[in-house]
Amino acid sequence: GLGVCEWLLTILSFLFIVMTFPISVWFCMKVVREYERAIVFRLGHLLPGRARGPGLFFFLPCLDTYHKVDLRLKTLEIPFHQVVTKDMVTLEIDAVCYYRLENASLLLTTLSSISTAIQLLVQTTTKRLLAHRAFSELLLDRKSIGQEIKVALDAVTGCWGIKVERTEINNVQLPAEVCQSLAVEAEAQRRAKVQVIAAEGEKAASESLRMAAEILSSAPAAAQLRYLHALHSLAAEKPTAFILPLPLDTTNMVSPGT
Repeated sequence: GLGVCEWLLTILSFLFIVMTFPISVWFCMKVVREYERAIVFRLGHLLPGRARGPGLFFFLPCLDTYHKVDLRLKTLEIPFHQVVTKDMVTLEIDAVCYYRLENASLLLTTLSSISTAIQLLVQTTTKRLLAHRAFSELLLDRKSIGQEIKVALDAVTGCWGIKVERTEINNVQLPAEVCQSLAVEAEAQRRAKVQVIAAEGEKAASESLRMAAEILSSAPAAAQLRYLHALHSLAAEKPTAFILPLPLDTTNMVSPGT
């Protein structure tokens, strides 16, 4: 509470305002916008009650000082900082934090530098949480990691009168060694995929040839027609070549001897 001298100064200030009314009233009123709140200090003491605003509020010009606090959403860019993942990959990341001020009175009496406190808190929280995440999870699950960071920040900033709305990991910078190893791994995966596709193609071709052989073996006339079609294709591709067809019966006679 106020001391005896402070109470005397307050009473004298009120009397001076009353004696000089209505001229003094123009120096005792201020306007606060819809998105702002005013925190009033009287002789260094925070006045009880909620923050003033929006609209007009009254103060003693000789004894009171006020500070306006903007309640709109603010954006804070977190610079690049080094983190180590669960699988011992060292990388640098930057982030973006969106926050707003909820309790102006608590904020002014708690923090001196809001941006510095939030920046350091985001960096330490990110390092702590990413130490339990693998490098692949960081690349694929940025949204869930950002939500986890936001929940961890809210648990601390709520005591400061700050509400964290959103936190996102923006960029990830990898060392040259990690980039080279990832490139080698991706190249190996592409080669393995090509080999798998080629093997599947060979399997499908062998299955088709087996089925064709079964069909031709069960129908001698179909085999004869396929034989003539093959000879016609060879003659069309190489018109200068001489082709001497042999009957299929001749090849059948040679097969048992062979």
